[in-house]
Amino acid sequence: MTTWWSRAVLLGAVGATALLPIGALGSRLGLWGIGTGIQFLRVGGWLAVIVALIAIVAVAVAWRRRLPKDLGASAVGLVICLLAAAYVGQLQYSFATVPPIHHVSTDTEDPPPFIEVAELRGTVSNSLDFDAETTAPLQAEFYPWVVPLTMPATPEAAFAKALAALQGMGLEIVAEHPQQGLIEATATTFWFGFKDDVAVRVRPHPQGALVDVRSISRVGRSDGGVNAKRIGEILRRLSAADQ
Repeated sequence: MTTWWSRAVLLGAVGATALLPIGALGSRLGLWGIGTGIQFLRVGGWLAVIVALIAIVAVAVAWRRRLPKDLGASAVGLVICLLAAAYVGQLQYSFATVPPIHHVSTDTEDPPPFIEVAELRGTVSNSLDFDAETTAPLQAEFYPWVVPLTMPATPEAAFAKALAALQGMGLEIVAEHPQQGLIEATATTFWFGFKDDVAVRVRPHPQGALVDVRSISRVGRSDGGVNAKRIGEILRRLSAADQ
């Protein structure tokens, strides 16, 4: 039978880890705001670090006293805490290593427009205005792959391929405007339910079709690089579709 301190370590590890999905799912379900959900992550991460330090001591004590059951329980708690702390740390690192922007576009002077999506964003979402003076230099430095794509296909064929690419990525298609060569879509994250809006514009080009993609987060100052990665994936799928 395990001692109270090894059980406390295991219980603390489970409790710290449980705060991570609870905070995220609570935000997605509307039980509390996104800011509160993020606080759950931070508290869970710090609690995991504290419990991990205690678990290290518990493992050492159990090893020295030759208490195999306590050693096992403490070791499991330590592993759980390390995984939880590593997850939170990775999230913080991803935000610390990217520019504090939430709006990315292959065309920084004339981004693809939003028509129907604009009505869905509400009054508390980030502005749809693209701050080219501030955002464009950061985007060019950190995300050099975010550039327009020229496709050797008719605009109609490129439009169909762009629509298939968005659907293949699991995005919700909000509107299709074939005459304008414009597709509007929304991406929703699994845990927090963050929503990012995407616009793909296809225009005629001497070599076939010119594709521009725009992605913007509804909330938050920094997107952790998600919007640029999404645009990169869309462009990659379109490039692969021509091969």
